[in-house]
Amino acid sequence: MTWEQRIHIDPLICHGQACINGTRVPVSVVLDNLAAGLAPQQIIDSYPSLTADDVHAAIRYAAELAREQVIDLPKRARYAPPQMTDP
Repeated sequence: MTWEQRIHIDPLICHGQACINGTRVPVSVVLDNLAAGLAPQQIIDSYPSLTADDVHAAIRYAAELAREQVIDLPKRARYAPPQMTDP
């Protein structure tokens, strides 16, 4: 099953946020929990209407967004390894 079959957007549910089908659980909540270090089973325990496939669909949805949308990040200095000095 693809993420498109597990995630829906309805302007009348959760203000149009992407949600797991058949629930009012936003994909962002699943991803926030994963980012906070929760295991998929812990998320399912907190949201019993979710399945492991729903959690994986949320990850696949996020991966799709990451491929399609580019966020301009601040430029960082390139990493330079420490210079060795003679003793």
